[in-house]
Amino acid sequence: MVKIEILGTGCAKCKSLAKNVKVDSIQEIMNRGVMMTPALYVDGESKMVGRTATVEEIKKMLKK
Repeated sequence: MVKIEILGTGCAKCKSLAKNVKVDSIQEIMNRGVMMTPALYVDGESKMVGRTATVEEIKKMLKK
């Protein structure tokens, strides 16, 4: 199982790490055909769009 968490106090390095896993480019969002945010992608595949996934839902997605 893969678990991704960012632990930090909000320092510059913490923010940089968070930015590396977040896609906030409108052009990239449009290129992927996402019409609503947030969108969750795992290994390049859309898993959830337009709502926040629960921890349990994310765990199930990552087990597949």
